[in-house]
Amino acid sequence: MTSIEEKRRSIEGLKPFRLVKHLSLSSLMVILICTLFISGFISQRAKEILLHKSEQYSLLLAENLNHQVFFQFTLPTLITEGQIRLSRENQYERLDRVVKNTIHGFDVDRVNIYNAEQVLTYSTEPETIGSKGDAGEVFQRALKEESVSVLTGEDDSFLLLPWWHDTRKQLKTYLPMWEERPLSWKRGKILGVFEITQDITRDYKIIQRFQLIVALSFMVFVGILFTTIFIIARRAERIIGQRAAERMKLEEQLHQTERLAALGEMVAGVSHEIRNPLGIIRSTAELLHNRAEGEKQRRFTSIIVEEATRLNDILTEFLDFARPKTLRPSICRLEEVLERNLNVIEAERHKLGVEIERDYQTGDYTMEADFDLLYRALVNLFANALQSMPEGGTLGVHTGLVNGKNGTPAQVELRIQDTGHGIPAEVLKKIFNPFFTTREKGTGLGLAIVQSIIDSHHGVIEVESEERKGTTMIVRLPLAQPESETQREASVK
Repeated sequence: MTSIEEKRRSIEGLKPFRLVKHLSLSSLMVILICTLFISGFISQRAKEILLHKSEQYSLLLAENLNHQVFFQFTLPTLITEGQIRLSRENQYERLDRVVKNTIHGFDVDRVNIYNAEQVLTYSTEPETIGSKGDAGEVFQRALKEESVSVLTGEDDSFLLLPWWHDTRKQLKTYLPMWEERPLSWKRGKILGVFEITQDITRDYKIIQRFQLIVALSFMVFVGILFTTIFIIARRAERIIGQRAAERMKLEEQLHQTERLAALGEMVAGVSHEIRNPLGIIRSTAELLHNRAEGEKQRRFTSIIVEEATRLNDILTEFLDFARPKTLRPSICRLEEVLERNLNVIEAERHKLGVEIERDYQTGDYTMEADFDLLYRALVNLFANALQSMPEGGTLGVHTGLVNGKNGTPAQVELRIQDTGHGIPAEVLKKIFNPFFTTREKGTGLGLAIVQSIIDSHHGVIEVESEERKGTTMIVRLPLAQPESETQREASVK
């Protein structure tokens, strides 16, 4: 019994929602981190597509610009003037016109043309002409006929998600400027490098908004998923807790049944061994009492007879506890059993000044039960209730129909409520233990016998008590016994 009590205390000592807490928090962290990386990856991929699109846009523009500059400016200028000198106003204006006509309608901020020494020879912003560029490796790669793009502006990010800011974003693309060969797809000599600058701030903000939408969408998804996991985990934990409690209760019942079985066998054997010589003692004492001549002798023999009778009653109670309860169910009503018990205690309750309050709410029903066994069980319950009110009080007897637990059929419920001294909490756990009693007289088998009878009816008995506020004994019994149901099904078939 000690090990079962320790297990129960360990289960009760568990922190509530431990499963929910660990499962929910761990799943939330995993899903949240994965969500951030996935949304960041998607957004980063969208940004790469944007940059690739802008780079391809610049490449297409550069090829068109190279073609227009070569045939509308470079070639005519060399034919008419023999050399290209952009310091001459007419040459610069002609080139500027060609470039602006070419980029007209394109989303381009600035076009720069560098010579092979990285000196700026032309720009749509003339004030920078003649300056030395600082593109470095990018410029050298462009001279080797590569196209290279560089994104300018701050790009702070966390987990691939950029911080929201208003920094202007520009994409600078460096492409080679070459001689055109008529009627040939091959490029001629590299003359310089185009630097095409595009303002992609608006597109970049669209990407940022897309990133925000993706992140928020994933957050909403995580919230829904987390709530679902939390509800499922909480329900699972509740079910696990209920099953653990039921398992402990079954283990306790099994342990109690094994103890009672062993104890019953011992008690039955001892009782039979004592009862035979006790019967001889009592019959001999009665014979001596009838033949006694003096008053003194009669008093002594009557004491022997009285004590032998008392011992025989105790042995009868022992045998009632040890003897298996064989049900003889019949159709009856619980109120009929109760009325018989209340009639028996009528004189005693008047003597103690106890009032009876009846409240029968069962309606028109019948149940299958052993009338005599129920009567014997209720005798003990009413006797305990009266003994707890030596100075008077109120004895409430309430019946009603209740729904069974876990989908079982309806049950009849009995509540016997007294206004006595109540039962202390440390005693309440032991009241159904055989031979446990707080009274000077008594075997401590009364409630053990009651529980045995209720169990034989496939019912349950519970106790609610508080010191100085009284005790309520709750008995629930099925309306039909399982054996009778089986027989009824067999008869129907």
